[in-house]
Amino acid sequence: MKPLIDEYNRQIHYVRISITDRCNFRCRYCMPSSGIEWIPHEHIMRYEEFLRVLRICIARGVDKVRITGGEPLIRKGVVPFIRCIREMQGLRDLSLTTNGVMLDTMAGSLKKAGLNRLNISLDTLDREKFAHITRVDAFERVIAGIRRAFDAGLSPIKINVVAIRGFNDDEIPAFAEMTRRSPVEVRFIELMPMGCATRYGEYELIGAPEIREKIEERFGTLEPVEYNHGPAKVYRIRGAQGTIGLIGALSEHAFCGRCNRIRITANGHLRPCLFSGEEIDLLTPMRQGISDRELEALIEEGVKMKKLNHGLCAGTSSAAGQGCSTLMNTLGG
Repeated sequence: MKPLIDEYNRQIHYVRISITDRCNFRCRYCMPSSGIEWIPHEHIMRYEEFLRVLRICIARGVDKVRITGGEPLIRKGVVPFIRCIREMQGLRDLSLTTNGVMLDTMAGSLKKAGLNRLNISLDTLDREKFAHITRVDAFERVIAGIRRAFDAGLSPIKINVVAIRGFNDDEIPAFAEMTRRSPVEVRFIELMPMGCATRYGEYELIGAPEIREKIEERFGTLEPVEYNHGPAKVYRIRGAQGTIGLIGALSEHAFCGRCNRIRITANGHLRPCLFSGEEIDLLTPMRQGISDRELEALIEEGVKMKKLNHGLCAGTSSAAGQGCSTLMNTLGG
């Protein structure tokens, strides 16, 4: 079968699926303090509907799938679902993004089901700051979950750190230090103008170049690491076991040029870009009985909607107001 290729000759190898909009954290840059209205259960994609979409995508050259949320581990049946995806011929890599709070009890089952690796969101190494940003006192459980994931063999483990000026910028060296003694990739992510984070007055981004400067002030010049089509530029502190990733979605002008992914939202829409205002509804036509060929045509249409870039400008002032108002829990950033 022909691969999925967008209008700029980028082949789609990677699908991210958000299996739920629900989360057991209430991170301040993700959700408002007043809470949100959850998507009704009947409007959430069923597992078998996700599997149908994935079979078509994998047949068209997708070899990498990531499961996100919300918090994907709170959805019942996620372990058997992972097992079903793992059995698909042609799939090379199956990963999951989690806040880590349920890994202390689930890491072993996830590994046995066929999950390759994890991304774990952790924005601070301080318990009080953790409780503040997440609105949940669960720091010790997350740390225990990370250890359990290592013990289960879910590797490489990537720690996702959203860099926020005035909140955790003083912890950048401490996060980098983790890579010296552990084979983990700590990924510093620029705060993106999504949902609550569009209010840059409260949550101010730190650009990837400044993050690198802070690390090199402490540890010396970082060594570049050859990497694939992922969004991170990867480096290593000399002699370190792990690596450091810098994801400059706003500061790096060529960031979108190597994009090879699409997203399926929890309510069954194909979104060609995290920042896109355009979507293709897959769920409604599927429930109306369309054929696999018709579904494949819809997926192709969604891929052709991918823009050359996300259209956001770097910098706190110019990016503010340009972002997507959709809350991150529905997209699985």
